[in-house]
Amino acid sequence: MARVVTSRVTRRTVGAVADGAFKVVLAVVYVAAAAPLGRWLGTPAWLMVVSGLALLIGGGIELGYTRSRSMRTYTQLMIAYDAGWVLAALAGLLMAWQGSGAGGEVWMGYQTAAPLAFAALLVAAAPVRMASDTPVRGTAR
Repeated sequence: MARVVTSRVTRRTVGAVADGAFKVVLAVVYVAAAAPLGRWLGTPAWLMVVSGLALLIGGGIELGYTRSRSMRTYTQLMIAYDAGWVLAALAGLLMAWQGSGAGGEVWMGYQTAAPLAFAALLVAAAPVRMASDTPVRGTAR
């Protein structure tokens, strides 16, 4: 069931917009600097580009749905995404400390899959109904 909400900017809304914008900027960096970043992380440049494209798609969808999805949904998705990011980073660091060259690939693999999952869940989430969508008694729509 859709909830009726008013159109106002809250800290959560600003946070959701900032999160989406950060993903878009990070995507541009990953694509533009794929080769040097890939060497630094020990990952192939193609993975950096694919990850950048996934972040671009995820961030773009996140920005596009800001007004039509509840901030509760956004907050839950951002918490899950960031928790997974921390776990992937820790797993990558642990692998690097043990001498494995796959730590960067684990981290970048997460950053390739997670934004797409975030975007899919956001698209599938129930839309919110804006207060302006509610007909006023005595008027026709």
